[in-house]
Amino acid sequence: MSPRDRQDRPRDDEPQQDAPRQDAPRPERPRLDAVAQRADAVAQRAGDVASDARDRFSSRRHAMARYVAQRMVLKPTIWSITDVTVIDRDRLDGLSGGFVVVANHSSHLDAPLILGALPRRLARYLATGAAADYFFDVPWRRQLTELFFNAFPVQRGSGTPASAADATRASSAGASAGSTPQSSARRRAAARAAARGRSGQPTVSAKSLLQRGYPVLVFPEGTRSKDGTVGHFKPGAAALAVACDVPVVPLALIGAHIAHPRGANWPRPGRLPVGVAFGDPMLPAEGEGAAAFSLRVRAEVLRLRDANTARILGPDNPSEGAHR
Repeated sequence: MSPRDRQDRPRDDEPQQDAPRQDAPRPERPRLDAVAQRADAVAQRAGDVASDARDRFSSRRHAMARYVAQRMVLKPTIWSITDVTVIDRDRLDGLSGGFVVVANHSSHLDAPLILGALPRRLARYLATGAAADYFFDVPWRRQLTELFFNAFPVQRGSGTPASAADATRASSAGASAGSTPQSSARRRAAARAAARGRSGQPTVSAKSLLQRGYPVLVFPEGTRSKDGTVGHFKPGAAALAVACDVPVVPLALIGAHIAHPRGANWPRPGRLPVGVAFGDPMLPAEGEGAAAFSLRVRAEVLRLRDANTARILGPDNPSEGAHR
């Protein structure tokens, strides 16, 4: 075992120790009591907005099935094939209700790492935005994605949930723009979403989930990076936080694109090191718009990544922190 603090195949029935913090200075933490007060207010509004909503996002039976899938299958698998370090998870103490988890995105390991690193009480009802044209394209993949990640469809490239109205517009636009394999897949996913809306089946969005008091995971880049570079953050995640008056939880994923590169079917052998570094919950400043808040969130994700790269990957591998 390396002298670095790492979590090696932790068990949910045993206390887990986070990696101790470094002595390096860290930015002033926002008042967690203010975050908690906003979370309580959101939870109270959630009861008024959707007190009678009953679906897989609120179902205890589905939550128990996800527990088995995530904590007894997914997490032990990922923790056994990679060497995971979780940093500063205690920054989330006192957080509850709806919030938006925001992270850089470069690997299929990203969502499993986040779900496994979050405290169980916060991960239990976490919903993950997933590309509608891929993860919801065929029934078996949609069912597995819903089971393991509590996923809801997002139109790739837009960073916004695939509502029935959006799906209808996307389908019509795609039909007139010419056909490619990717555009055909997107139209099929859009048509299915529209059909669910016409048949009376409930459609879901990140905003509706946050209003009901459930947290969501969004990758603002919209797609996986090819080389670990953190791309432009679309302002959708920040706009959700502003509109729903909920905090953003920034976190940095380190080494995931090395352990499981884009295009690979399985992580590389050898239990390569990966890290999940949590930041303090962030709230938009008074009068701050979604675009400015999104830039601030991205800057914090970059800071977390750069501050912890050498700790996770070692001082001889600075490539993660070199990319902007």
